[in-house]
Amino acid sequence: MKGYWGRILSIDLSDSAITAITPDERLYRDYIGGSGIGARLLYDMTGPETDPLGPDNPIIWMTGPFTGTKVPTSGRHQITSRSPLTGIFGESDAGGRFGTALKRSGWDGVIVKGMSDKPVIIVIRDDKVTIEPAGGVWGKDTFYTDKHMKERFGPSCETSCIGVAGEKLVPISCIGHDGENARMAGRCGFGAVMGSKKLKAVAVIGNRETEIADPERLMAQQKKMVPIIVEKTKGMHLLGTAGGTAAAEKMGDIPVQNWRRGNWPDAEKITGQVMADTILTKNYYCASCPIGCGRDVEIKNGKWAGVKGAGPEYETLGLMGGSCLVNDLEAITYAADLCNRHGVDTIEAGSAVAMAMECFEKGFLSRDELDGINAEWGSAEALVALTEKICSAEGVGKLLGLGVAGMARKIPGAESFAVHVKGLTFPAHDPRCFNTLALGYATSNRGACHLSSSAYFFEKTAVMPEFGYEKPRQRYTEGGEGLLNFHAQNLMGLMDSLKMCKFTIYGGVNVTEICEWYEAVTGIKTSVKEMAETGERIFNLKRLYNIRLGLRRKDDRLPERILSTPRRDEGTGDYTPDLEPMLDEYYRVRGWDDDGVPKPETIERLGLS
Repeated sequence: MKGYWGRILSIDLSDSAITAITPDERLYRDYIGGSGIGARLLYDMTGPETDPLGPDNPIIWMTGPFTGTKVPTSGRHQITSRSPLTGIFGESDAGGRFGTALKRSGWDGVIVKGMSDKPVIIVIRDDKVTIEPAGGVWGKDTFYTDKHMKERFGPSCETSCIGVAGEKLVPISCIGHDGENARMAGRCGFGAVMGSKKLKAVAVIGNRETEIADPERLMAQQKKMVPIIVEKTKGMHLLGTAGGTAAAEKMGDIPVQNWRRGNWPDAEKITGQVMADTILTKNYYCASCPIGCGRDVEIKNGKWAGVKGAGPEYETLGLMGGSCLVNDLEAITYAADLCNRHGVDTIEAGSAVAMAMECFEKGFLSRDELDGINAEWGSAEALVALTEKICSAEGVGKLLGLGVAGMARKIPGAESFAVHVKGLTFPAHDPRCFNTLALGYATSNRGACHLSSSAYFFEKTAVMPEFGYEKPRQRYTEGGEGLLNFHAQNLMGLMDSLKMCKFTIYGGVNVTEICEWYEAVTGIKTSVKEMAETGERIFNLKRLYNIRLGLRRKDDRLPERILSTPRRDEGTGDYTPDLEPMLDEYYRVRGWDDDGVPKPETIERLGLS
């Protein structure tokens, strides 16, 4: 098959065994790559008895057929494992340059299992694969580690690595790429999985080009679509994801004071425009990307001086800013930089700080219990101090590093304002703003995730003409949430498997274009219907993984604060989601029973029996 190498690297750190797996071609046809193959491998390699931090839990890096090609925004890879944060199916997508380097090394993916007795790194130089002592990088941050690897192996070396938080098994730790540019695989606590294996980094030096079935056709498609993508996403280029902060606040999308308040005019102080006017130095582009939404920033003076690297994304601004009522852009940037260096998910960290502030307000956590930190709402100093504690896993940081679900289990009375689904905290989008988002959060396989479905894209400006969505759906339309999430979840799983950025949806890319790119890369004739069914198969496989762990309808729920507390702002009014009817419709569309279990005929139809 073109677009693939047809082999996956397998490494067991317990006995240093290094082998090459040659999967059957059907694995590629049925699960595409990235998210799909990662899920299939994880399903086959683990069971309910697998300890997320034990030697039998693999961590899997997968590319897709688009990775390493000229397909726009294809510089991505997927990491899959059983999550130590949630205990269920986990995956995290990242951009940057690591995925492209891995693909160019001649491998479609890497599976790492077992545990090393001492800290190590894995070095992949095309066919030469070695396990080497971590040496001077254990105990160092992600920026230092990436720089050290480039100095040691050359400037073309790309690294997937953890910081100190992962080494200390912090449940909300993550995996960093691209050094100071900080392309993070943020969700699900995978830094702790690497840390449990004493695996500091995977360093890749690749010099091979994947064979494309029809390069001329792919080039013609690129010439057609890239100018359209660039034009439609020019706002993202100019201001990054942070450019939507002010609009999100007015719509009622951004979280405010741990999801309990309405509008917050101070959002105007932390927007992408403010960033561009004050600390932005240049754009950052992931591999094969014409958009360039990444922010490179520098803070030269003042209390938070010394930051030089990736600027905060919208999600970080929403959780460290709006949810904590912190309106100091430079303080948020400083706290985010701490997370990037130490390898901590900024979404989980910001949510944990907001929850700590509410616990402090309600008297559930005292100043002494917070290590002397005065955790008042809006305190930039408290945000930074608590983030430092999380990143170092010291003092109260051990509590906050558990994430909001873990904090709720430790703090009596706090469960009522712990905002998460299945143990994963909310990203910075409010399901009281987009009702399809409510259902998307509840049914996402890894826990609360706006990108597992992205159905709210189609309540903003995006369309899916192949599935009958010729124009954006009106917010709060009653009925149809289940059908839209069905189509959107299947599409997003497909994109995560092919490996392409979801921002291309805003750039005018539709499923027909995706099919044409797939045919040009692989030489395999396909159709919209066939690709949609592949996305459906992938989503159901992840659901079956969680079903095997005992999850059912009882777990497809939203926090009480979201269900019963209207924001009463100018964007959302008094709306709260009525989840149960949405679930009923969704289960019918999915072919699941009333408890959310895929029916035998659905399993059979998708080839999952």
